[in-house]
Amino acid sequence: MASTDVFDDLEAEQEALEAVLSKLSAQEWIRPSGADGWTNADVILHLAQSEEAVVASAASALEPRRWEGLGTDVDTAMDALVRAERTDPPRIFERWRVARRAALAALRGADPQRPLVWVAAALKPRTLATTRLAEHWAHALDVVDPLGIEYPDTARLRHIAWLGHSTLPYAFGLIGEPAYAVHCELSGPDGALWTFGPPDAESRISGPASAFCRVGARRLAAEDSGLRTEGPHGAAALRVLRNYAAT
Repeated sequence: MASTDVFDDLEAEQEALEAVLSKLSAQEWIRPSGADGWTNADVILHLAQSEEAVVASAASALEPRRWEGLGTDVDTAMDALVRAERTDPPRIFERWRVARRAALAALRGADPQRPLVWVAAALKPRTLATTRLAEHWAHALDVVDPLGIEYPDTARLRHIAWLGHSTLPYAFGLIGEPAYAVHCELSGPDGALWTFGPPDAESRISGPASAFCRVGARRLAAEDSGLRTEGPHGAAALRVLRNYAAT
């Protein structure tokens, strides 16, 4: 993964988002976000609820697959949670600020070898921190892009690119395919080359890491990404790419 510590980078990503949110007007908080059916306030409420779930998981108080009672899939369940707890934006903002700091402290203090219960699988704290970074980055895009707010890509994307590549076996499995080997050569925002997967793999994906991460976040269509694919399974890998696990 990246050379920098994922907990520090998660904190930095959250700080960047908090800086944006602190400047939103009352009207901007209730504007539609890039997440279908959610306002910007809804997006941050979802992040607050998710961070509270991290704290519960670290305390062994989160039951496996507890979302199943709320909907037929994760997205439906998360939407139900948001709808059930909507309130005014200042309260939501403060709830997220408190929750994200508590979650980060819980992850830093957790046994690094003990997997924590999460949505579709138990994850070790560093991997869970990586998923939280990926989700905060993706939802930051949901807020800033419709509002035209600048939110530069950073080297923190390396963690997210690693996550997308590492979950390819899971993503292939969702469509009933084997875990094909895929090699990725991605250029970071600073021009650094990031590589993942066996160099001798027949299937390859190459191009900007920013596009790779957006495809994995389902914020950019594979065919519009400009990423290059090679080999028998490169194009399929790009189509199933995701920066998260879901049922």
